Amino acid sequence: MDELLCTARELRDGSLRKVVDQRMSEFEELGNRGDNELFKELCFCILTANYTAEGGIRIQKALGDGFLDLPKETLSSRLRELGYRFPNVRADFIVKARRQAGGLRSVLSMEPSQARQWLVENVRGLGMKEASHFLRNVGFTDVAIVDFHIVDILERHGMIERPKMLTPARYLEIEEVLRGFAGKVGMSLGELDLYLWYCETGKVLK
Repeated sequence: MDELLCTARELRDGSLRKVVDQRMSEFEELGNRGDNELFKELCFCILTANYTAEGGIRIQKALGDGFLDLPKETLSSRLRELGYRFPNVRADFIVKARRQAGGLRSVLSMEPSQARQWLVENVRGLGMKEASHFLRNVGFTDVAIVDFHIVDILERHGMIERPKMLTPARYLEIEEVLRGFAGKVGMSLGELDLYLWYCETGKVLK
């Protein structure tokens, strides 16, 4: 863990901090925008499950307002044309999620754990990771996006044992490890995710 602490602190105190601060400001701004923009970000997070963030960003830009009103069959066809791996299932999830679009603003007034639980229970296609991803991207700072890239980093530095399955209970345990680590580095969970992703990929995405 000491090596990772040093790396995180060096990144925080270097030129990367400006990039991360800018991204966090963008997340906060998005959280203050209208219902349609919130919903399009929700769709991005639905798409990124078992897919890449870069691919999700590319498709989000290509589809734009299509997330809001394209019929399921047309949406599925567009996802397929754009090279998406799961066009039928995710098109179905997105169309069904439209029922919740008007309620997303009220979700943002909840405590982070309550908001995440609401999303998991009410939006098909969102698990703990995807719900956390959405919340971070709309301005929540105290949730961790735990995927197997993050698990790999933590295991490599002896901070956790790799779980066979990332159950909700195990997710919360790993989130607490990350929360403790974030406190030692002096940053939020939302910021920490961006720094750890940079450690693994050399990129700051969303």
